[in-house]
Amino acid sequence: MASYSIDDAIRELAPALGKTPAGAVSGEWTATTMQAGHSSRTGGYRDAEGNYVPEASRHPLDIISEVVEKLGASGVPRFNKVLIRWKKPKFPFMRGEITLQTSYDRTIVPRAPDDPIYETAAAARRVFWQSRGTVLQNFAAERGTANIHAQTKWFGPHRRVLAIQAPERLTLATDGLSTPWAGISEPENGVECELFMEFGPATLNAEGIKNWANLLINIGDLVADGYRVARDVEKHGAILFCRLTEDYSPMSRIMLSQAPGRIDGLPFGSVPLIRATPIAEAEIEGQDLSDDWGAAAARNALAKRGIGSH
Repeated sequence: MASYSIDDAIRELAPALGKTPAGAVSGEWTATTMQAGHSSRTGGYRDAEGNYVPEASRHPLDIISEVVEKLGASGVPRFNKVLIRWKKPKFPFMRGEITLQTSYDRTIVPRAPDDPIYETAAAARRVFWQSRGTVLQNFAAERGTANIHAQTKWFGPHRRVLAIQAPERLTLATDGLSTPWAGISEPENGVECELFMEFGPATLNAEGIKNWANLLINIGDLVADGYRVARDVEKHGAILFCRLTEDYSPMSRIMLSQAPGRIDGLPFGSVPLIRATPIAEAEIEGQDLSDDWGAAAARNALAKRGIGSH
């Protein structure tokens, strides 16, 4: 595009930012450029005491977004962050003072699709499960189709289930919920947990393993799409998480509960294990389900099974 400078941006912002809500004496906004399909715009006006002043319109944020896009296309020095400040004029009928600064902040650069951190997380999980049994060579289930940023429904490149064989049990475990998310920069191990289900050593054939593994991926989708499910499980000990289809009758619900042990060695610290347990409706019949997540009924059902919440 034609040359577009910071001075041009300030001239374009002035009329929009000058339409201030009552009581505003200053304003500050931060915007980021498009990175891995995502950009952000935050901020607003403040009063003399430093409190945010409510705005009736999103117009300032929309203008800021347009200005940032024009700056990015104009060939100005590389940047990914813009800071805009507005100050109320000292005299009526004058324009407020506007400043605009661009910068390149390495801490907000999103992880690339080929970042080695993803495989570091996968290796740490495999070491953990190898300490508990034999990890079968092929994934019990895998839905790894990712977008150009390496994001699956679990927001990282890994969306799969491991099968771990031990003399006393077969374990199916999600492998990817704790992978750091692709396309963002936050130092977090995904949704900060992994799920598992346990079965008797001779309970499942190959088809049964496949069916339960695919269910576990679907449960993982709900956990990834939820808000801090691991935190709620830690808070309550156990929760009634979701219902099952009639295909799993007489089992009708999935409970999630705390389990002993944590997976160490992940890029941003350890994460807890969460047990997924299918239960029948009869196991919670007549119980009060009105508390958060039906947590009391979930704990009672686990106790009756001799599992308990850790």
